[in-house]
Amino acid sequence: MRLPFCEEGVYGGLDRGETMEIATRKESGAAVVSVKGRIDAVTAPEFEKGLLALMAGGDSTLVLNFNGLEYISSAGLRSILSTAKQLKAKDGKMLFAGLQGPVKDVFKISGFGSIFKIFDTEEEALRQI
Repeated sequence: MRLPFCEEGVYGGLDRGETMEIATRKESGAAVVSVKGRIDAVTAPEFEKGLLALMAGGDSTLVLNFNGLEYISSAGLRSILSTAKQLKAKDGKMLFAGLQGPVKDVFKISGFGSIFKIFDTEEEALRQI
């Protein structure tokens, strides 16, 4: 698995028994990060490291597309919050799209829905940049 995932591409691999797959690309001045699978205690450090690498590469607007995300644990929420704080310190922003099922419920229950801008689709999020 390659890190950092600053270049466009797919990293991870659900087909190799891993629990998270990340695809990144640049669009409308933002780094779009699409996540499939799970962000849990095992995968959260890799997820956070990748987001920080994007920031280190100069990206200040991140659109996280969680359409394919099936599960997020408190470790995943912590990695998002930690990254968002560092991004805010650099006048950046983090937007979310495609939250569904249990992930959407966790964002609502945890209060993340009032902290972050959340959109139904990636396209809607990109229009807000």
